[in-house]
Amino acid sequence: MPAEGDGVADGPSTAPRPRSVRVVLLALMIALLLAMLDNMIIGTAMPTIVGELGGLAHLSWVVTAYTLATAASTPIWGKLGDMYGRKGVFLTSIVVFLIGSALSGMAQDMGQLIGFRAVQGLGAGGLMVGVMAIIGDLIPPRERGRYQGMMAGVMALAMIGGPLAGGTITDHWGWRWSFYINLPLGAVALAMLGVVLHLPKRDRTARVRVDYLGAALLTVGITAIVLVTTWGGTEYAWDSAVIMELIAIGVAALVGFLFVETRVAEPIMPLHIFRSRNFTLMSVIGFLTGFVMFGAVLFLPLFQQSVQGASATNSGLLLLPMLLSMMVVSLIAGRVTTSSGKYKIFPIIGSALMVAGLYLLAQMDTGTSRLTSGLYMAVLGAGMGFLMQITMLVAQNSVEMKDMGVASSATTLFRTLGSSFGVAIMGALFTSRVQDEMSARGGSPAPQQSAQLDAASLAELPEQVREAYQFAVASGTHSAFLLGSAIAVIGFLAAFLVKEVPLKGAGPVRPENEATGAPEGGTKVAEAV
Repeated sequence: MPAEGDGVADGPSTAPRPRSVRVVLLALMIALLLAMLDNMIIGTAMPTIVGELGGLAHLSWVVTAYTLATAASTPIWGKLGDMYGRKGVFLTSIVVFLIGSALSGMAQDMGQLIGFRAVQGLGAGGLMVGVMAIIGDLIPPRERGRYQGMMAGVMALAMIGGPLAGGTITDHWGWRWSFYINLPLGAVALAMLGVVLHLPKRDRTARVRVDYLGAALLTVGITAIVLVTTWGGTEYAWDSAVIMELIAIGVAALVGFLFVETRVAEPIMPLHIFRSRNFTLMSVIGFLTGFVMFGAVLFLPLFQQSVQGASATNSGLLLLPMLLSMMVVSLIAGRVTTSSGKYKIFPIIGSALMVAGLYLLAQMDTGTSRLTSGLYMAVLGAGMGFLMQITMLVAQNSVEMKDMGVASSATTLFRTLGSSFGVAIMGALFTSRVQDEMSARGGSPAPQQSAQLDAASLAELPEQVREAYQFAVASGTHSAFLLGSAIAVIGFLAAFLVKEVPLKGAGPVRPENEATGAPEGGTKVAEAV
């Protein structure tokens, strides 16, 4: 039996069966929703959790442990899927995530919760990359665009519905159900995928050696990077010994990783995939998209709550113009890509709109209306809609089938790292600007919390202090988004270098894959540059 995804077809050409593919995609979207929704729900429940378990000093680790485990495990899950078969590895990641969810719901103290959240994060890394890689296996690049709006829709649902669901669940069922709610959803995804998903079997005759050293070095490097971006400027000063040591450890680990990857038979992240111009460019653009997107998600609600007086309860709804625009544009771009097979124009348009949207958001001040800020957000959302799924599509189209998992995981990892850098760098600039403005205008009633006051707290401040704080937040937002706009220019320039490699349409399928009608043979084109 040929290895999974080697592009060798031994059956007649048959058309895909859309109904079966849709069932699989529905289960995959449920799994993706689990990974994306979790942090959104937990954020709303955290005050209640701290009130019951205590451990306020370790609060940030509840999120950090999950993020670290997700980022570090993503490339490992992708490689395991390439080596041992996508279905079994993906189902395992779902089980790990559900075990972590159940244990988190049963936690008796903050230390247990942090540890169990790390288990959850390990599973979440496999969920995200598994969804992308399986879609790459099932649907040829030419047809994949029509489904990309589904992933944008899941992201919008998670960002809008997560905080609302978290508040509702915590108020009516208790905070433990913020974790338990994952169990029935995960069980449905497991059952559907176990029955309907059929992928070609791996060739078990070949002896495979896992690159344990490479995996360990990459994990250490990613962990150091995420900790630097998480702690820098908050827990520790950027020039502190802890941050400097983490930077040194991260650099040494990544250099060692690159050395190891050139010498092992089955590298955890084969460096040859970066020989493809398109793959490298998509990694860069994906990093920048993550940088901008999560920075926007952080600062837009803060601006609207602090400056425009919006309620924190409906914070997810404040992002609706951006998220709806992103979802609609992603759907349109996918349809056009499917019908024409062309895609180079979309990274260019998307990057240009991202630059424009961030620049417009940087012009907001204390007099900007919600309608105006909503229109600016829609421009930014349209830019991200052109980029979010196109980056994954082009990256997958740039590698051979045997590298589908590592290509998907690398693209996901770069976007995750981009979000970490975006939140850290834009956040540091924002906080510094707010503190400077408050000092220049007579000081803050709570300098250490000057970037964390909500609408209710602001209403209790003296009018002069409140106006000074609102001006400071508007000034900080201006600086953060102006920086984001400048960073996005790099993505705009990179988009012009993308090479239009044809997207293949549906090819012959194998008998093992006919249950889903998934076209397997010849769906990928290895790009020669």
